[in-house]
Amino acid sequence: MPAEPTALRAPAHVGVPVAGGELTVAVWGELSSGSPVLAIHGLTASSRAWIEVATRLPGPVIAPDLRGRGGSGEIPGPFGMAAHAADCVAVLDALDVERAVVAGHSMGGFVASVLAHRHPARVARLVLVDGGAPLPPPRGGPETALGPAARRLDMRFPSREAYRDFWRAHPSFAEWTPAAEAYVDYDLTGTGSALRSRVSAEAMRTDYVDLHSGSPARDAFAALPAGVPFVRAERGMLNEPEPLYPDPDALSGLDVTTVPGTNHYSILFGDAGVTAVAALLT
Repeated sequence: MPAEPTALRAPAHVGVPVAGGELTVAVWGELSSGSPVLAIHGLTASSRAWIEVATRLPGPVIAPDLRGRGGSGEIPGPFGMAAHAADCVAVLDALDVERAVVAGHSMGGFVASVLAHRHPARVARLVLVDGGAPLPPPRGGPETALGPAARRLDMRFPSREAYRDFWRAHPSFAEWTPAAEAYVDYDLTGTGSALRSRVSAEAMRTDYVDLHSGSPARDAFAALPAGVPFVRAERGMLNEPEPLYPDPDALSGLDVTTVPGTNHYSILFGDAGVTAVAALLT
């Protein structure tokens, strides 16, 4: 039987000044208690990608909305892995966090690796979740690779429920959870019958190119120490049988854990994936 859903914790929000505006940062728990976790989300996601993991962790979790996403959706570029890593350092500085356990999911894994490479003194430990290791050259743009998660950026929705229905139809969200609904609801903005995602299409496209071919992520991965934990989904972005990282043996030097039954999204929303990720962050 599936586990009973967890009663989700709502985060506090703080604003952190960065170039071009103020980054919105979700904070779960008291920063003075325990070892803080800096949790970095993916390409078209937000801080709410971490809500289930944050609910299960005893200590504080700091999850920024990267520029161009969530509450930081109106902040312009520069985008790219190095720019996001610099913003994450600004978050740690603003919250007086000297060192944090740093976790990154999907694109967030690339940002986390760049952060660890360029600012190693700020990273107590690094955990990568289905992202951060080099990917094959993309066939097409993000709309092809990510499917509906990317195409939604050009869509408009008549109601909150219509937006939820759009995500319920996504093949990777067949198991609809309170965490998935909180993630989807947080992404929605606009008024009347013209509701839309908060994600900037420019940010998505710029970051998509940079994570695949930019030197900051490539150099950061090459410099990773042996044994960095890598939590791997068994299935792909669209719940297809081939995962984002098909060959775990190719993840040279990483300590790979493949979580059965998970896809690229459910690894942060379903019980099996959340349990595996949370265990590495405590």
